[in-house]
Amino acid sequence: MLTTARLSLRELAAQDAPFVVDLMNDPSFIEFIGDRGVRTIEDARRYIETGPWTQYSVHGFGLWLVALREGPTPIGICGLLKRDALPAPDIGFAFAAAYRSQGYAFEAASAVKALARERFHASSLLAIVSPSNSASIRLLEKLGLAFDRMVTLSPGAAPIALYALSFDTMPPS
Repeated sequence: MLTTARLSLRELAAQDAPFVVDLMNDPSFIEFIGDRGVRTIEDARRYIETGPWTQYSVHGFGLWLVALREGPTPIGICGLLKRDALPAPDIGFAFAAAYRSQGYAFEAASAVKALARERFHASSLLAIVSPSNSASIRLLEKLGLAFDRMVTLSPGAAPIALYALSFDTMPPS
């Protein structure tokens, strides 16, 4: 679906379930993104079907599997989400520990940011992030997003930082 110099991004498939189980049970994923309750291959398949596949069919985008072009070894997920509580698509990403701090997240997220603007004609791009997730905050700022405000996405949920980028104020790419 999308390629960069080192990566390919494509829709998640049922056969990606083992990778999804590993990724979603990484301590950093649970700490900064949340425990999705994905413990088994069947849980992961259900997550893929009810999450990303639903987003693809309803919005034309969702979280995509990120893989090394040479291999293709799955290394993370990155993509666009449309949440009812937010007025614009938000970018999300998570990478396996062995592939962090190597520029892969920035490379994938930069491609997704361009896709949001060029293919999906988004006027802005949002991101939600745990205020304590300094690595993701640095990445969002490197992508051009800036802190907007603290938000609560559902009743009783902890406040989370909302970052935003308006494409209307950017020159065309």
